[in-house]
Amino acid sequence: MKKILLIAVLFLSSFAASAQSSSQSYIQKFKDNAIRIMHESGVPASIILAIAMHESANGNSSVARNLNNHFGMKGRSMVSAGHKKIHSSYKQYDSATDSFQDFARIMTERRQFSHLAEKLTHYDYKNWVHGIQRSGYASSHLWGNQVLGLIHKYQLNAYDERPDSASLDNNRR
Repeated sequence: MKKILLIAVLFLSSFAASAQSSSQSYIQKFKDNAIRIMHESGVPASIILAIAMHESANGNSSVARNLNNHFGMKGRSMVSAGHKKIHSSYKQYDSATDSFQDFARIMTERRQFSHLAEKLTHYDYKNWVHGIQRSGYASSHLWGNQVLGLIHKYQLNAYDERPDSASLDNNRR
């Protein structure tokens, strides 16, 4: 019995370490794009990263892998899978960065979200999360807390305050 318990604990701890590593890799891969988009749009980099991480399972969801859609944005697309054409109700993007840019565009141009960009600064990530949720982005009442949990766990709000990624990398070590 002790061996089974030990194996279970080791498995769970390696799974948690793998998830942590996957999150850190995702952040490193996309933080510069998120920071650039923040400066162009006013949408906080922490919001862009945390929502993308949450919605795409750190880029591992089938929608992210096959359609470059890291936010679960709806829209019709057709994907080639070998000799088959598969219709999808999710938008397809040429790159993950295009997905990030479209998310920021939606947050600043769609009427249901644009009031956030008009009222909030890119430092106010908490009110961005609450405002996005209240505006109907996600139906789950847990969504906002899950996104805030990612921001706090990985200190993503540091990207909102200091866009110099070199100093951020040094401070995280």
